[in-house]
Amino acid sequence: MDAAQIDQVRRFNRTVTERVGVLHDQYLGRDRPIGEARLLWEIGEQGQDVRRLRERLGLDSGYVSRLLRSLEADGLVGVEPHPRDRRVRTVRLTDAGRAERAELGRRSDDLAGRLLGPLNSTQRARLVAAMAEVDRLLSAATVTLDVADPDHPDAEHCLLSYFAELRERFETGFAPARSLLPGATELSPPQGLFLIARLHGEPVGCAGLKLPPGAPAEVKRMWVAPHARGLGLGRRLLAELEATASRHGREVMRLDTNTAPDAAIGLYRSCGFQEVAAFNDEPYAQHWFEKRLIAPSAG
Repeated sequence: MDAAQIDQVRRFNRTVTERVGVLHDQYLGRDRPIGEARLLWEIGEQGQDVRRLRERLGLDSGYVSRLLRSLEADGLVGVEPHPRDRRVRTVRLTDAGRAERAELGRRSDDLAGRLLGPLNSTQRARLVAAMAEVDRLLSAATVTLDVADPDHPDAEHCLLSYFAELRERFETGFAPARSLLPGATELSPPQGLFLIARLHGEPVGCAGLKLPPGAPAEVKRMWVAPHARGLGLGRRLLAELEATASRHGREVMRLDTNTAPDAAIGLYRSCGFQEVAAFNDEPYAQHWFEKRLIAPSAG
């Protein structure tokens, strides 16, 4: 990143905060700042766990508690222990809270209209397309990659979603019992690792790496949720696995895949993987790939 890029980002931030009115204590002309307004929106019609709210918005617990106390004092929300786990707090909108959320929605629509109104049709299309691109790239920058136990609930969520998708996409269906699934210990240090990609605290992807002694590293169970595709997560997961394999002295990384996920095959080839002869008996595999890894620099 150079100084010009940093300067442009800061200029963009100043323009946006001014134009959408977040500098005012009374956001959208209501009696509350944007933090409280955004919290009402994120709670939604069905309510939300307080922990999930914090993760979704990237806020610390003290600040969220202050916002909730203010909303509760205004009669807009109710906070109570979860019926099945009293350690978990849940927050729900009251009738007044739902009415306030609806009013904020109407005023947000009006604000969007005022932003677009002065522009001609071509300019509007350009602005909306640019906003969509900014949203996509900022979402990509928000995703975190974490090493996790393969038995972690988020890991199980990703794998079950992955298997369900394979059952729909494979002509023969997919039965995990028939596949050469790695055991949990094979994807745990020191034999390997398992990565989870999270967007706003929610699991949206995963990838495993086997590091068998005296053999190439192997990518296993790489998946990205459909709504998170297009953010570059597959490429990012592969890069992290490659770096890990290199640090462990592996010179080759390999993987197998089916023909059905054609986008995945394109990704592997664009990342430098070459198709090779079969190196395992995976019944669902139709293509096998390998890549020579670059050893990490000594510095």
